[in-house]
Amino acid sequence: MICEGCKQLIVTIVKKGWSQQVIEASRKAGASGGTIIPGRGTGIHEMQTLLGLRIEPEKDIILTVVSPDQTDSILEAIVGAAELEKPGNGICFVINLDKVAGRAHMFIKDEE
Repeated sequence: MICEGCKQLIVTIVKKGWSQQVIEASRKAGASGGTIIPGRGTGIHEMQTLLGLRIEPEKDIILTVVSPDQTDSILEAIVGAAELEKPGNGICFVINLDKVAGRAHMFIKDEE
């Protein structure tokens, strides 16, 4: 089953180790789960050095597919849990998904 124009993707990028707080907060707010991908940061707050060598801090990237009616509450929960209002703690943004396949449980729940 392919759903067209019915979901949004919340992308959250935080310091390594913060992904569990993000997942727990998003689940409490109604998300059914998420995918965690490791990454590296290169922003202005990540440019640190040790003995003259640049350190690129590790990041966790959390992908959460949600229904548009859940987006605001889940986004708000993530911002609070990850303390994203503080500089250097991360970023969170939303992308509209034109088509989604493979998440049958999400589509069935919407159709009931």
